[in-house]
Amino acid sequence: MTISPASTAGEIIEYMRALGSRENVAGMARFGIATQTALGLSNVELHRIARQVKVDHGRTMEFWQSDIREARLLAVFTADPNALALQEARDWAADCNSWELADTVADLFVAARLEQTLVPEFAADEREFVRRIAFAMIATAAVHLKQEPDAALVAWLPLIEAHAGDERNFVKKAVNWALRQIGKRNAACHGPAVALAEKLAASDRRAARWVGKDAVRELQSDRVRARLGIPA
Repeated sequence: MTISPASTAGEIIEYMRALGSRENVAGMARFGIATQTALGLSNVELHRIARQVKVDHGRTMEFWQSDIREARLLAVFTADPNALALQEARDWAADCNSWELADTVADLFVAARLEQTLVPEFAADEREFVRRIAFAMIATAAVHLKQEPDAALVAWLPLIEAHAGDERNFVKKAVNWALRQIGKRNAACHGPAVALAEKLAASDRRAARWVGKDAVRELQSDRVRARLGIPA
């Protein structure tokens, strides 16, 4: 069976089923990936398939509604950021059941430039993976939005501080990730990020202390300071 941009969502899903590997599914579970509906394809394989079938935003909803891990990832890889509706992004976020899918949709939401609306909205949401998406979006924005003013990234630091005490593993790791990525963006962002990291490191909240100490360790490392041109 071959696939092309003209293939239907059903045909592409059947193609992926034929490539599936139960051994790969078992390996995914060890990394905390939700595997209840997984077929066992690697992201390398999914990106190859995405290149074959091309962007088709109309087909992405069928992929997503299949509830299959690989089809949902392929929906994100073949979505058109310019066609992504705000409510569609909210619906996809609500369906996320793993860090892997949360981080992948976060990249798309930033590409669609929905972060200004969705970061505060999702950070206020109590659902673990929805909140994770908020901070994954900040981390993605800090790296990929090269033309964004530094002040726009630094402006997210109070939100990071507000949620640094969330004890849930997938949230606190994303909060930490967002803080580190802001701090590594450039010398102008480094100082405010380090100041917050040091404040959190002294917190009486266990999760906040971890977020802060881990961020300080990386941001104050010789490697990061040298890359940013900050004297030791």
